[in-house]
Amino acid sequence: MLYQKEREQLADIVKKMFDRYETNTAGGNVSARVSDEHIIMSPTLMSQKHHCDISPYQVLVVDMDENIVEGDGRITREINMHMACYKHNRDIGAVVHGHSLYSMVFATMGMDMPNLTESTQKFGEIKCLDFAPATSSKLARKVRDYLEDKGSNAIMNTILLNRHGVLVTDKTLEKAYDNLGRLEYNAYIAEKSLIFEKLGIVKLDQKNYDFNLVE
Repeated sequence: MLYQKEREQLADIVKKMFDRYETNTAGGNVSARVSDEHIIMSPTLMSQKHHCDISPYQVLVVDMDENIVEGDGRITREINMHMACYKHNRDIGAVVHGHSLYSMVFATMGMDMPNLTESTQKFGEIKCLDFAPATSSKLARKVRDYLEDKGSNAIMNTILLNRHGVLVTDKTLEKAYDNLGRLEYNAYIAEKSLIFEKLGIVKLDQKNYDFNLVE
């Protein structure tokens, strides 16, 4: 089996995402670059049909022209969004897309997320893109345009997709998934902090911190 270790890791991560409410039965998808020619990617319907409990062989090996090289399943229609990331920057090694419970509050409201926790300061601004339909070429273009505006060195990205979910990229799948977890904790804190501010309990502090920016 091609890229067995990498496909085992990806299958393990998508199961964790479902169990930890980092995606839901409405979808989500994960990919990782494994060579100059190939990415590996979760199949379509991994959430709805399998509740993200997939085997390593169901993790597809896909070439850069979006052809399946190996694996049991079909390619998700959101591969265009993943490819927009990989083609933007050769150093992007993984793309994680989920419908994370707390982050979805901000995405659904079309709000940028306040970046409050120490562990997320390295993200900088957590922007919500303007709405575009899920799986559409328009959404893929919005992601590509956002990355291009950030510049050619944009490798680590945490993006809210309006009314849809979150998109996280980084050099490795391990790092991207770590960042998804950090983003979700920050979303929980940010939601409560905004409520506290509205109730007049304490003013929201969005001061930027200049430490723990690189790990």
